[in-house]
Formats: sequence, C-alpha cells, structure tokens
Amino acid sequence: MPLFEYKGKTVAGAAVSGTLSAKNRQELERLLRRRRILVTEVSKKPSQININIGKKKIKKIDISRFTRQFATMISAGLPMVQCLEILAKQSENPEMRKVIEEVKEGVQGGATLSDALSKHRNAFDELYVNMVEAGEIGGALDTILVRLAAFREKADALVRKVKGAMVYPIVVLIVALGVTIGMLTFIVPVFAKMFTGLGTELPAPTQIILSISDTLKANFLNIIIGIVALVFLYKWYGRKPKGRLNIDKAKLKIPLIGDLTRKSSISRFTRTLGTLLSSGVSILDALEITGKTAGNMVVQRAIKKSVVSIAEGETITAPLKESGVFPPMVIQMISVGEKTGGLDEMLSKIADFYDEEVDAAVAALTSVIEPIIIVFLGVVMGGILIAMYLPMFDIIGKIG
Repeated sequence: MPLFEYKGKTVAGAAVSGTLSAKNRQELERLLRRRRILVTEVSKKPSQININIGKKKIKKIDISRFTRQFATMISAGLPMVQCLEILAKQSENPEMRKVIEEVKEGVQGGATLSDALSKHRNAFDELYVNMVEAGEIGGALDTILVRLAAFREKADALVRKVKGAMVYPIVVLIVALGVTIGMLTFIVPVFAKMFTGLGTELPAPTQIILSISDTLKANFLNIIIGIVALVFLYKWYGRKPKGRLNIDKAKLKIPLIGDLTRKSSISRFTRTLGTLLSSGVSILDALEITGKTAGNMVVQRAIKKSVVSIAEGETITAPLKESGVFPPMVIQMISVGEKTGGLDEMLSKIADFYDEEVDAAVAALTSVIEPIIIVFLGVVMGGILIAMYLPMFDIIGKIG
C-alpha cells in the first residue's frame, strides 16, 4: 500500500504532519477527516525496494500474543510507553520486536497509538487500527484491547481448525497418489519384464495396468509440467475478481467442504462485525472493514450491498439474504438485533454458535474423508497387485 506524507491542521488550528498508508489520496483524506485533521498538503513517498531474504515474517500468533500481553499491562495501569518497551524486549521474533520499537518511538513522539500502528500494515490490519482508534476516542483503550485480544484468539483458533480439517485429507491423498505413482513407475515395470517372455496373451486388467504404467513413464515430465501449469492457471484465475468469485462460489458447493467453508465464513463475519460495533466503530465503517476481511467473495459482495442498503436507509438483512450464504436463522437473528438495538450482542451469539458448528463440521469432515481415502488407497493398491498376479495364476493353472 502506498505511503503518503501529509500536512494539515487540527480543529484547534494546530499544525500537524506525518506519514500514513492509504490506497489513494481520497482514502488518506477520509482517514484524516475521521481523526479531525484538515489536510493542506499531500505528497506520495517514493517506493523503496526492500530485500527480505532471510527475514522472519510476523505471524498471526505473534500479533495475538502481543495484543493479549499489551491488554493485560494496560489494564494493570502501566504507562503505554513502558508496556511497549517491555513487549519489545521479550519478543522472540526480531521483525516483531522492530515493529513494537517503532510503535513505541511513534507514541513517544506524540502520535496516538492508532497512528503509530497504522504505519505497520504488515502487522496491524485496518480492523486492528480502527478498534484501537475507537478505544482511544472513547477513553476505553484497555477494554478495547481486551476485546481485541479475545477476538484475535478466537479468529486464529477458527483458522487453525479449518486448516487442520483441510490439511489432513490433502496430505493423506498426496501420500496415496505418491504410492500409486511409485508402484506404476517402479514395481509394475519389473512384472512387465517377467511377462515379456511368457508368449501368452495377458488378462485384460493386466494389460490396462501395463498400459497405464508405460504411459506414465513415457510422459512423466509432461504430466509434471501440466500439473504445475494448472496450479499457475488456478492462481492466475483466482487473482481476477470474477475468477475469485467463481472459485468461492464453487467452494461453497463442494460436499462437506462447502458446509465447513460456509460456517467458517458466517462465524468470521459475525465475530468481526460484532466486535467492531461493540467497540464503538460506526456500522458503515464496520461493514467496510468486515468486507475486506470476509475471506469469501460471495460474502464480501453481500456485505458491500449491505453498506449501500444502510446508506439508503434500508436494513442490513436483505442483501445478506440474497447472497444465499446465510441461513434463515442468522438472517432472523440479525434482523431482531437491528430492531432491538442489540446487533453487536446478537452477532456475538451467532459467532459463538457457529464456532461450535465449525467444530462439528471439522469432526464430520475428518470422520468421513479418512475412511474414503483408505478405501480408495486399498482399491487402487489391491487392483494393481491382483492385475500383476493374474498371469501367474493362469500359468499355475496351465501347469496344473
């Protein structure tokens, strides 16, 4: 994201200046207006080439750990600069330590915590910065940090569950395919040499397996190139808005996996929106931020329509219903939350419910896919072995 240098004046007339990341000048001015700064001059900083070879990345768990520890220290009454100094010293990640030290220097230089965090979007996303800013404006930074820590921990736990559910069957499937290819490439050719001198017609299953083995050996390099090309094509298509939308729609329709994707998307959406609203972020800003972190283009489009709907004086529920992602129960609960003025609380209840649903979906996915893969592997391995031994049975029968 581009970095801009700006100069301006506060409501009181004091001159201010600094740097801030934004997509464009319009977004920069919008961010500064929210901070009650009138922009007088803006210039884009030249791009810098950063070589990150060997640099340790900042992981989500690093941010979650930092947030929880920071919240605990602030709640205990420690000064902010002292908290940041302690957290920088005890951070095991050198890159995270550097970020915390720069945030500390920014706060010492008179910047607000949200301003200092906003300069490090590789670590602190828009959701994080907006919640901290809301806490500073409302004078409840300690409460917001505690809420933010809880939110990140639950969000990270959800991601781990979904990844765990996906990784296990993929690994088992890769191993099964590897074993199958190994047998066809190395073991079957040994049998083929044995059958060459028999002078008899081989059974149909044996001929099929030998044909597959010969094709695989002759075109192994072409097959690898084809697989790599398909992966690159998939990634290229997924970078396009229409392509990503079609892929996300397809993910929602895959048996078992689609159900897990749907439930995790609902949980992420409701948890994020509920946390932002309860932290004092306006509903339009909260929906914009939630849309960027939705993780699914179908959900993201529904959220964008909700922003337009609210701006026109309508409710949030109609666009969500049109998306086809959200079940009637979720739509009804959000509608009740809107009417009663307790939307944030209702969203948190939905998120808690769907966290449990994700747990159940993960367990169901694992319990169903594991025996399917084992049966698949058994059928393939058994089929190859039987096909290889059939000619031997024929020979033994003739000898008998």
